[in-house]
Amino acid sequence: QVQLVESGGGLVQAGGSLRLSCVASGSIFSNYDMGWYRQAPGKQRELVAHFTSGGSINYVDSVKGRFTISRDNAKNTVYLQMNSLKPEDTAVYYCNAVRRGISTWYNYWGQGTQVTVSS
Repeated sequence: QVQLVESGGGLVQAGGSLRLSCVASGSIFSNYDMGWYRQAPGKQRELVAHFTSGGSINYVDSVKGRFTISRDNAKNTVYLQMNSLKPEDTAVYYCNAVRRGISTWYNYWGQGTQVTVSS
């Protein structure tokens, strides 16, 4: 079992920056692929950034060049640095941890943190 706790959301003006943090507990953090997802009102949850246990990183096109995902395995923490924020980045941001087991997938979510970007 993995517990994920996000923090760092808030209200910011367009062009501003925020840094989200997600602290994991309960299992071996380094074994998990970590991701940040977001869900805006009336829209489906989408993957924003992904950092695999093997070190691969990918981003959704809309945030490339503006957002940076990083992880500190010693602190069991994954970060999302968000720069040049736009109103369309407004959403609830969720941390995700996933690992493939022998016969199943282990998939965990945080409670979410609200990011609001004003124009």
